[in-house]
Amino acid sequence: MTEIYETQPERTDLPLVVMPAVLDAMVEPIKAQFPALENIARVRMFEEFTSDETVIAERTQGGDALLVGGYHISDDLLRTLGEQHIRCIVFCGTGVASYINLDLARELNIRICNAEHYGDNSVAEHTFALMLELARCAGSLDTNVKAGGWAWKGGDGLQLAGRKLGIIGLGGIGVTVATIARAFGMKVSAWSSHVPAEHFERSGATPVADLNELIADSDIVSVHLPLSSATAGIITADHLEHLKPGTLFINTARSEVIEKGALLARLQRGDIHAALDVFDHEPLTAEDPICHVPGIVLTPHVGWRTDGAFKELTRQMIACLVAFYHGEHYNTVIAER
Repeated sequence: MTEIYETQPERTDLPLVVMPAVLDAMVEPIKAQFPALENIARVRMFEEFTSDETVIAERTQGGDALLVGGYHISDDLLRTLGEQHIRCIVFCGTGVASYINLDLARELNIRICNAEHYGDNSVAEHTFALMLELARCAGSLDTNVKAGGWAWKGGDGLQLAGRKLGIIGLGGIGVTVATIARAFGMKVSAWSSHVPAEHFERSGATPVADLNELIADSDIVSVHLPLSSATAGIITADHLEHLKPGTLFINTARSEVIEKGALLARLQRGDIHAALDVFDHEPLTAEDPICHVPGIVLTPHVGWRTDGAFKELTRQMIACLVAFYHGEHYNTVIAER
């Protein structure tokens, strides 16, 4: 039987916040934030993860705000939530456009909130974990040694110091990646639109106005664009043609910022290496063609998942609710009318 955690259950005069599904790693961090809702709203959290929309709809009945983490909300479920008088949905992440139809939420007059910059360090660190795996193959070497091997036939490692890193998107994560890269002794350039000049100054990255030029001149390309209507598909097949043989390509942002099918087609030519944490369809299956690209490194969209990120993420999620019930705004993506 699913355990249900409730705060202030006797305060039926207060509005109800429902968290119908929760990732195991979020349970304790978000419980630590619930006191901020004392005398503002009560919470009902189901301590089990599910993406079953029928179950989610059943569990949200009676609530007027929803905490969401780790699953998509289809248009049908969103309409059901609107019929149940859910007025605010708070996501445990930044790129909510990947998880919900924002235009429909606006039409249904539901406030949508997210969390910002909670995972800048976590995702940047994971980017370097992937980069180092491509460069030094520590995971494969570990497997080889444990199997009794010693001589490594996979080729020598790549030294990062002195190599050119091209960053696509210089927001909070991109700036953090650039800072780490400079500590490694790398030469850092970046292409990014609509970010303050201060981002380039703070990161030490050299601005490059043309994306093709950035890609062609880089030994390593790392993607850090947020997903929006403006960035969807912004990296095209033509851009990827400018990757020179031997380039390392890393994406810990969103797969949708790359033209659909373009990256797989480029990787299947076998002259570049890639490490990816995000995909067109999640979770991947073993039959997915991306899993069969030689030398590729794949992780299951975990770049953001660290203890520090969960702490800041859950703080922001509850801050969104406090602002909502006070008639204020905090990390509002879609405002109700």
